[in-house]
Amino acid sequence: MQYLLNAPASLHATVRLPASKSISNRALILHALSGGATRPENLSDCDDTEVMIRALDGMPDVIDIHAAGTAMRFLTAYLSVTPGTHTITGSERMQQRPIRILVDALRTLGAHIEYAGNEGFPPLRINGARLTGREIKLAGNVSSQYISALLMIGAVLPGGLKLQLTGDVISRPYIDLTLQLMHDFGAQAEWSSENSITVSPGGYRDTAFRVENDWSAASYWYQMVALAPSVREVELQGLHPHSAQGDSRGAELFARLGVQTEFTPSGVRLRKQGHPVKSMSEDLVDIPDLAQTFVVTCCLMGVPFRFTGLQSLKIKETARICALINELRKLGYAVHAEQDSILWWDGERCPADAQPAIDTYEDHRMAMAFAPACLVRPDIRINEPQVVSKSYPHYWDDLRAAGFSITEYPGSR
Repeated sequence: MQYLLNAPASLHATVRLPASKSISNRALILHALSGGATRPENLSDCDDTEVMIRALDGMPDVIDIHAAGTAMRFLTAYLSVTPGTHTITGSERMQQRPIRILVDALRTLGAHIEYAGNEGFPPLRINGARLTGREIKLAGNVSSQYISALLMIGAVLPGGLKLQLTGDVISRPYIDLTLQLMHDFGAQAEWSSENSITVSPGGYRDTAFRVENDWSAASYWYQMVALAPSVREVELQGLHPHSAQGDSRGAELFARLGVQTEFTPSGVRLRKQGHPVKSMSEDLVDIPDLAQTFVVTCCLMGVPFRFTGLQSLKIKETARICALINELRKLGYAVHAEQDSILWWDGERCPADAQPAIDTYEDHRMAMAFAPACLVRPDIRINEPQVVSKSYPHYWDDLRAAGFSITEYPGSR
């Protein structure tokens, strides 16, 4: 399928954002570990959360999480401490995403995990057991989802867990989010030093919990306000000023691009104010899921940039650095990469495609970050637009409600 997108003359929208996928999937694991009956409220309706719910509710012998990386990491740890034998698998791309670091760490604690396919990759065969290990040492630059998966089961281990992280710790806000949610569910877990986390034994309690809405999803509306030639009003409902979500820092960065945030009782109100910076340099190591949003936005605004800390992008839904470079060339922007962790653009242009069609690489964030390009370049086409269901299923409906023209391109099926 392919969508053809055109923007309204003026941007006006009131948007009820989806619930946070990051919080929903953590809360579901913590709820399951508590053994309680009070399911979290306002859960995300995205694909990643749906597969988590189906897995935890049914606990089938074979659990297929499709393309849900969070579910793969969190359920691998959860199944390791849960009675029963299960095989966990996923999409073709998921079976290419490495998981050895997490498996090795769980084996250190005593987990019984075998590779059911290629060594170091899903699918996995897991025999749940009582894990007696208490200490793990990991490099701090691994995916924060590995760390969060280990921390969450730490509270149900007989001796708790001490996790030592070596070197630079990336995506620290996601670790802090996990610790905050563990505390909300009654566990004791905290940073005991700059690079060490201690989780006390004792488990979790059944807790009434409501998931807040998603700051990652909000970033695409900030992007639209930044790019729109005329903005009447954009309100995003369900956001909080003191959110534990690391991606809430996107509001601060968008202020440099002329988008101001006003908090209201129901969320935030966005408006254009001031002038964008002449260039942008930022370490995105703590907010890698916003990389696509800012790279695309800066190019379209003509703001040269240098974004570092992007080393985790290569193990996401696609190799996002390569994907960004490829697709921005279609729009006439020559973006460069360094060291598998840096993207930069000095304003260099290249010939653009006459009718650009953006490939999404089975990556929801590619679709959502490039769709606002139609505010600058009419007749943008997005291939496989349905990928947004991974985190923001009603994204296209919300754009239509805001006045965007979205039609299925003739002959695209």
